[in-house]
Amino acid sequence: MKKRKLMALALSGVMVCSLAACGGKDSGGEQKTPDPAPAQTEKTDTAEKTDSGAQAETPAGTAQAADITLWTYPVGKWGDSATVSSLISNFNAVYPDIHVTVEYLDYTNGDDQINTAIEGKQAPDLVLEGPERLVANWGARGLMVDLGDLWTDDAKSVIYESVQNACKGSDGVFYEYPLCMTAHTMAVNRDIFEAAGALQYLDEATGTWTTENFQKAVQAVYDYGQTNVGAVYCSGQGGDQGTRALVNNLYGGTFTNAEHTQYTANSEENIKALELLKSMDGINFDASIAGGDEINMFCNGTFAMAFCWNATQEKNNADQGNINFEVLPMAFPSEDGKPQLCGGIWGFGIFDNGDQAKIDAAKTFIDFMANDEKQAVESVKASNFWPVKDLGDIYAGDALMTEYAKFVEYMGDYYQVVGGWAEARTAWWNMLQQIGSGVEVKTAVEEFVTTANAAAAAQ
Repeated sequence: MKKRKLMALALSGVMVCSLAACGGKDSGGEQKTPDPAPAQTEKTDTAEKTDSGAQAETPAGTAQAADITLWTYPVGKWGDSATVSSLISNFNAVYPDIHVTVEYLDYTNGDDQINTAIEGKQAPDLVLEGPERLVANWGARGLMVDLGDLWTDDAKSVIYESVQNACKGSDGVFYEYPLCMTAHTMAVNRDIFEAAGALQYLDEATGTWTTENFQKAVQAVYDYGQTNVGAVYCSGQGGDQGTRALVNNLYGGTFTNAEHTQYTANSEENIKALELLKSMDGINFDASIAGGDEINMFCNGTFAMAFCWNATQEKNNADQGNINFEVLPMAFPSEDGKPQLCGGIWGFGIFDNGDQAKIDAAKTFIDFMANDEKQAVESVKASNFWPVKDLGDIYAGDALMTEYAKFVEYMGDYYQVVGGWAEARTAWWNMLQQIGSGVEVKTAVEEFVTTANAAAAAQ
């Protein structure tokens, strides 16, 4: 892969700007990383137990000896056992009597594993994921612990307001304590775009382009002979933040209303966008793949662009030697060239399993990982994302992360906490499949909105 040039924009400056720009929500609904090794369980007990019992106080009181479980979705290297073991070693150096067993989930089966555990009254103590699960799903169902005591005045004064809003339910209760955030992008194969004469249609410096120029670029790549330019993947919900952002940005549509109480995907703008995508040479509605498959097919050259992308995708695939071309990250195209990107927020939630000692220990773990001055930087860097508060330029000297930092200022509304979110995500990819099979766009979209709003009303 060609060497990147450092961007002039400092990361810390971008994050300050993002406070104003990041006024809503969607941790991208969800990011899907390439499937890790099969789910594994490990017990980390790296520090010797002490007899002194001297431990720091937690927001919930004095930390107690306890065995707790952490189930983590693949949020960057929080899905890598070696990385997580190192993080937990840091924790055990301070809290040797709290033993953490870790299970690694993926986005294909992770939800089923947790739902099965809930039904069997064996839910994990801690989960690392985003508000759409911790807040809008399990929190709304009364399964999660109120983390209000972690949300001190000091915490609220430094964590971006938009992130705070995403971490509490409609009842005002905080069900998540955040760690990191990102802006999801798309990406193009710069080598192919250059060969096809398509680079003229985008702004490499800002990573933006208009809807008109997106159409011209796709046509140029198609005419060049790359007939699979991109795919509207829809075999499942994995990576659906990409297809939502693509549709919403093309003509300025929205996925929900500003109050996050109703789904609005049946707007004229969104219908127009879907009709455009259906008509374009080189863009196919593919019911055989989801976001993770699209990533793999982009990396191996099958596609010239990917809609399921962010900095972690490039870093992970580059580290694994999966990319032999220059990746050019791009914001989603919009009519005026001013994109509204889906954002991602990830943090910790605690299932209420009725054991106060485990709850206190889990809060101690969260407080250490997210608030300890030194550890918080390492915890965030393990995610390959950015902190939810100003920790300085934690990626100084990292050309790739500096390049992606420019997209944070484009973050739009984080809407993934609307009621009925799980049902809406299923209805979304079903809708895309219908359109791909020939159902009229307006008919399919109206069916989606009816299904999603019924689920929202029922919650």
